[in-house]
Amino acid sequence: MIKVAAAIIIKDGLVLIAKRKEGEKLAGKWEFPGGKIEDGESPEECLQREIMEELQINISIGEYFGDSVYHYQHGTIHLLAYLAYWNGGKLMPTVHQEVRWVTPGEMLKYEFSPADIPLVKKLAESCVFNC
Repeated sequence: MIKVAAAIIIKDGLVLIAKRKEGEKLAGKWEFPGGKIEDGESPEECLQREIMEELQINISIGEYFGDSVYHYQHGTIHLLAYLAYWNGGKLMPTVHQEVRWVTPGEMLKYEFSPADIPLVKKLAESCVFNC
């Protein structure tokens, strides 16, 4: 099982979602940015590294949000999601085809990677933004 960390990056009441590039696994699907947790690395450390590599921005990691396990043809993913907050930097995607800022409700209109879907639904129903 591959452990992957995902950042639910929040700024001004919106969440950052990213679209996978053509030619990659799950091309065209939307996801919360993040990546594989390396040996000896915490999920929080992974997210700091991956978000800087993938988006060129600084974030602060908040609380653990939830997880999802999905059995893809290429292997099983255990996705650990954390709330995160924009700290600065110019958003410059390096590995994604596109990024968008959306409301939690709008996320339901996008075609997400299967491992992300339970987290999308949980976020859309949660009190993270307002209750």
